[in-house]
Amino acid sequence: MLTTSEAADYLRLGERKLYELVAEGAIPCTKVTGKWLFPRDELDRWVLSGLTRPAGMSPPDPALIVGGSQDGLLEWCLRESGSGLATLVEGTESGVGRVLRGEAIAAAIHFHTEDGLQDSGEDANIAAVREIASLHDAVLVGFVRREQGLLVQPGNPKNLASIPDILASGATMAVRQPGAGAQMLLYALLKKHVAKLNDLQRLDPPCLTGPDLAAAIRAGEADCGIATRAAAKAAGLDFVPLLWENFDLLMRQRSYFKPPMQALTNFMSQPLLKRRAKELTGYDTLPAGTIRYFS
Repeated sequence: MLTTSEAADYLRLGERKLYELVAEGAIPCTKVTGKWLFPRDELDRWVLSGLTRPAGMSPPDPALIVGGSQDGLLEWCLRESGSGLATLVEGTESGVGRVLRGEAIAAAIHFHTEDGLQDSGEDANIAAVREIASLHDAVLVGFVRREQGLLVQPGNPKNLASIPDILASGATMAVRQPGAGAQMLLYALLKKHVAKLNDLQRLDPPCLTGPDLAAAIRAGEADCGIATRAAAKAAGLDFVPLLWENFDLLMRQRSYFKPPMQALTNFMSQPLLKRRAKELTGYDTLPAGTIRYFS
């Protein structure tokens, strides 16, 4: 706690100006036995709250939110770990944007490129992170490998197993929003088969998450869509496997050492995660908690 004169010196302000700020209720302070006292930590926060930041510079303390892609196992892990982290599901690219702006402490990501499908020979997540010029202090923590594929109606009545099958049958496909990892995967598959998004009969509007997409198929609004095996199982749908992908957590170096992230990453090494992943199906937990990239 600083006295009025000490606070004025600390802030490099005149005492008269300091009293004006007190009278306006514009500065953190408290009155004890007739004297104004100023908590130094609160003064630091007060100064930083008005800081003008150049474009690309993030706030010092990002929100305790994991943005990016939706995943049932990750949401369970956040709860069970006691990390205190919340989720904001918007898709891979939106999650990365929030990390860059300091609006989220981490983003769950699964990138795919039109030039190549993510598999054991192509690490699209690491490649994408390397290309983000403003993210010079990145940490990529492995969470799981997930099985992605086509979700179809029970019994797969239209015998859909590939993009050519969907195009030939005229089936309605539920899709995800631009920037979502599953939508990147769809673009890559279309390019592989020399097709375009407009060639598909699509459900509109796009589905925000994999479970939303699964619910649309279950309700008969669409015949198929791309999501995880776990999403298919939860919705009681059939699943046609396409590939396994890396599903990682992206954050800044300073965020990795914060207690909430340490609580989460430490929990990843517990047997409980492997057990829950087996129940949900479609997961390989071998990468859980490993540092896959550090810049």
